[in-house]
Amino acid sequence: MVSSESSSAAAPSAYEMLESFNFPKGILPEGVKDYVLHEDNRFEVNLGKECKFQVEENGYYLHYQKKITGSVEFGSLKNLKGVSVKILFIWVGISEVFNNGDGNLEFFVGPVSASFPVSNFDEKPECGSHLNNNRLISDS
Repeated sequence: MVSSESSSAAAPSAYEMLESFNFPKGILPEGVKDYVLHEDNRFEVNLGKECKFQVEENGYYLHYQKKITGSVEFGSLKNLKGVSVKILFIWVGISEVFNNGDGNLEFFVGPVSASFPVSNFDEKPECGSHLNNNRLISDS
């Protein structure tokens, strides 16, 4: 088990852990408090507070609960809990995310998926902001 709370000073951050599985650091918002990666690759990420931000101006809103769980393999996040996307007027849970190495991340909401450029997630978004051309813009 790897934990950012462990006594080892060499434990990678949650963002570094995701990058080691071929995901950009910006798939998680800024401010992760701690995380645990179990030996079977199940993970728990603690943000400390809920977080919402917009991907691209007039684009999708993403909502992260305080605690995010799932399992991770190289290029694959599965069984996600705690991450949802607003589609029209409804918040729907994102269940899986894949990085097939084609320059896009594929997000699954049940059997339906949408692809976004990996470069959209180069920056760690801040809660209450939106990403526009890979730049963070505050809503305040």
